Amino acid sequence: MSAAPPSPDTGSVPRVRKRVPYWDNARFACIVLVVLGHAVQRLTYDSDIAYALYLMVYAFHMPAFAIISGYFSKSDPPSRRQMARVITDILVPYVIFEALWWLTKGLVEGDPDPNLTQPSWTLWFLLALGIFRLILPYLALLRWPLAWTVVMSIGVGYLPNVDSTFSLSRTLGFLPFFALGWWLREHDVVARLRLLERKAWWARVSAVAVFALAGWLAWAGLPGWHEMDMRNWLFYDQDYAAIIGDAPWWAGGVRLALMLVAVILCAAFFVLVPRGEFAFTPLGTYTMYVYLLHSFVLYPFRESGVLRDLEPTWLWLPAVCVLSVAIAVLLASKPVRRVFRPLIEPRSRWLFADPSITPQAGRGSDPTGSRRPRR
Repeated sequence: MSAAPPSPDTGSVPRVRKRVPYWDNARFACIVLVVLGHAVQRLTYDSDIAYALYLMVYAFHMPAFAIISGYFSKSDPPSRRQMARVITDILVPYVIFEALWWLTKGLVEGDPDPNLTQPSWTLWFLLALGIFRLILPYLALLRWPLAWTVVMSIGVGYLPNVDSTFSLSRTLGFLPFFALGWWLREHDVVARLRLLERKAWWARVSAVAVFALAGWLAWAGLPGWHEMDMRNWLFYDQDYAAIIGDAPWWAGGVRLALMLVAVILCAAFFVLVPRGEFAFTPLGTYTMYVYLLHSFVLYPFRESGVLRDLEPTWLWLPAVCVLSVAIAVLLASKPVRRVFRPLIEPRSRWLFADPSITPQAGRGSDPTGSRRPRR
């Protein structure tokens, strides 16, 4: 299991449980996919195979992140300290990095457009996590909570007035995956089905076959994917009319089909995640650093145009993939964490009327809510 949740507001020292390497491996693999998806985006304009890879990654990588986030979230009414964590782990970093993006855009583009209600680039997921955690206790009170989240995700696509303000469209779009992760933990599915045990060879072969089939479909169906603007369907951030020009009754069926595809790919992904402990395993507890910093690393490459017209694709696409892994490793490394900790894990005691509820410095959480072990 992950490290124990914070103790009640009594100041007592929490009991630390042994971590399961699998979850840290899964977190690190997810954050590498996040970097990869953003890194290859510019290549998709000139390369069909890059676009196919992009579609396959976007079909499941954020759903997988949301599932892990939900798995480590609790539906009990939050304690004062847990409420403080929403502020220190999500809201304060969100404001800090929005300010950094305003400054960056002002210096580079001359148009900072300061607006906290419109998340910059990757910051939408921070707001989504905050909203997920706030509404989960209410969802847990309902009968069939998973079904309700699917209805909300599909239904919001018919509402053009629900947009990117506070990332609400994306939040409701991805809510079923977060709820699925919580449901798996709530019903002890992972333990009862022994899903963390080493998988049989046929399970791994089946998972590889699923990704091979997904890759072939992404490649073979490129004309159709371009025509229906599949890229924007996978973002879950626009209403159906904005994507296809109107909102026919069957548009919600497309989103439902994409959610089913995402669940299948996530299942295959979780089967392939290694169960043991490796050199990269500890990096899975610092995905917040990679998540918040990688966009600044990629920004010059994306805006300068150096990622356009790169030929041959068979050379540059693998190179960008390797670079994505290197960026993730670098940004999760100890020197980078030491430099950027004041921004990503700011000490915010001054914010609280009762400073004793302030989470302990250095024991923040990554975007999935994982608590790090004591140093």
